[in-house]
Amino acid sequence: MQEYSIINVVNETCVNKVGIANEILMHLRASKKFQNEISLNEPLGTDKEGNEIALIDILGCEDEDVEEKVDLKQRIKKLYRLIKCALEGREQVIIRLRYGLCGKCGKTQREVAESLGISRSYVSRIEKKALTKLHEGLK
Repeated sequence: MQEYSIINVVNETCVNKVGIANEILMHLRASKKFQNEISLNEPLGTDKEGNEIALIDILGCEDEDVEEKVDLKQRIKKLYRLIKCALEGREQVIIRLRYGLCGKCGKTQREVAESLGISRSYVSRIEKKALTKLHEGLK
């Protein structure tokens, strides 16, 4: 009988350790998602005078601010996703042709109309409708 109680104590201890190990494992898996993310304002160290140096201080940029570039890239990605999701096929084609998206030069409404075999006024109506959808989607 004494052996049975010792086995129960050992089993309970193992169960508790496994439970703790599972919690630690779950925490490590959750934190792994953010392992490659770095904040631009995260302190990297200090300079000779003892002031903190952040990544944004090191990534100096003369023309544009780094944060503005990142924001612009995110907004462009959002716009491209919105074009794919919110616009119908012909609307997508007209917006891409008119504004030179996907690495092409922008075309006039007349050029778009000729390439699609429709009237310029119809291109104008479709473009206006598509731009309204995009504007609403970006709000």
